[in-house]
Parts: sequence; C-alpha cells; structure tokens
Amino acid sequence: MFSQVPLQPITSKQTIPSSIRRSNQVQAPFSEHLNHALSQQSTKLTISKHASERLMQRGIHIDKGQWDKIGQRVSEAKNKGISESLVIVKNAALIVSAKNETVITAMNLQEASEQIFTNINGAIIVN
Repeated sequence: MFSQVPLQPITSKQTIPSSIRRSNQVQAPFSEHLNHALSQQSTKLTISKHASERLMQRGIHIDKGQWDKIGQRVSEAKNKGISESLVIVKNAALIVSAKNETVITAMNLQEASEQIFTNINGAIIVN
C-alpha cells in the first residue's frame, strides 16, 4: 500500500537550491547533452582468445583508430537493440557480440566472401 505525503507549496520564505533554480541563460536541449555524453563514452571492445588467435593466424592488423571506430559503432548498434553483428572493415570481417562488446572471431575478406553468416541480427560497415 502506498502512503501519501502531502505536498507543500514553495513560499517566498523557502529557498530553492541554485542547482534546481532556472537561470536566465539559454539551456541546451536534453538531446544535445545526451549526444555529447554518448560521444564521450569510450567503448572498449574485448577480443576473445579465439578472435585474437584468428587475427594473428590470418595476419589481420587493425589499428587503434579503426578499433575506436568499431567500438563506437558497436555501441551504437547495442543501443539500437542489436545483440550479434557482422562488422566489415577494409581488410577483415568480424563477428561481434554487441551485447557483451566482445569480438568473437575474425577473418579476412576473402574468407568472409565464402561464408554464410547466421545468428546475427545486424551488420556494421566501418570505413
């Protein structure tokens, strides 16, 4: 059962904390603050042992800038409800669990062109 607490009107004798008071300055819309906060998040992808071995075996090198782009796009995909994704970059194809932010496996594009990908619900192409 809920108990009701009577609401008290704010009178001129009560002070309102400055953090709650509106200022005369123009405030940025919430969506702008949200987009800024989301862009500041650094998504760190985990690379599974299997994927790490495949990257080494197949001589696939992805530089830090590219990993950052992949991580950002995987985060966006996760926010859109994608759980498992095929990520295609200029020299490789990755299967990534967006839900866990983990690279599951990696292959070069020639191998990828011969594959049928199942159990994914999204694809990301990163330039």
